[in-house]
Amino acid sequence: MTEIFTRIEHSRTADEVVQQIESLILEGVLRTGDRLPGERELARQFEVSRPILRDALKALEARDLLVTRHGGGTFVADVIGQVFSRPVIELISSHRKAAADYLEYRREMEGVAAEYAARRATADDLALLDEIMARMDAAYRADDFEAEAEVDVEFHHAVGECAHNIILLHTLRSCYRLLSEDVFQNRLLVFALPGAREMLLEQHRAIHSAIVAGDPAAARKAAMDHIAYVERTTAEAERAGDWQRVSRLRLRQRTEPGPQQKD
Repeated sequence: MTEIFTRIEHSRTADEVVQQIESLILEGVLRTGDRLPGERELARQFEVSRPILRDALKALEARDLLVTRHGGGTFVADVIGQVFSRPVIELISSHRKAAADYLEYRREMEGVAAEYAARRATADDLALLDEIMARMDAAYRADDFEAEAEVDVEFHHAVGECAHNIILLHTLRSCYRLLSEDVFQNRLLVFALPGAREMLLEQHRAIHSAIVAGDPAAARKAAMDHIAYVERTTAEAERAGDWQRVSRLRLRQRTEPGPQQKD
């Protein structure tokens, strides 16, 4: 892992170590599942004694921000999953209106995130966006639907990070968690619609270009237009799926012999 921890001014307590790790989690630098360096390396980066470091890690673990796996190291705990409880996630997944509400909410939030990103993105933020766009192009050329869907989510993650607003960042992350856990089972159907992959790629390029250009209004419009398109194509994909299901049943009913026709 790249060194992201900085030297702690000489202190007799673990408080400063705790505060630095807390800030890295809150700012989205450390994500759920990220593994921290080993104890010796971490103590070196912080320039603190190992007893002080252990106290800090224990304090963070007691607050459910870190988790230690026996023989496997120390990791950032699942702090995002707590935004939507498991019962709520199950309710969302079983009610079709929730999917529409989810996209409606995302349309507004993605617009704000893109606008802020155009105002606030640093050179390092833009370098990360460039790298993600390059991988999105590669997935498109490879006709890899699943890779495209994964990079799609990562792109929106990055835009949320470029916005440099902690509340917006974690709110959006909780939304993307629903995608990564396949709460909305039809998300890959959109990529199968004629012309959809090309359109989605162009929309992501438009968001990226507006952020790079530092144009907040264009970035907001591009992001909202993108989610509005996803709303329309999701509904279209669902209708097409229903039509296919009904037509398949109709064909089966009319061509397969019924019980009374069998010998």
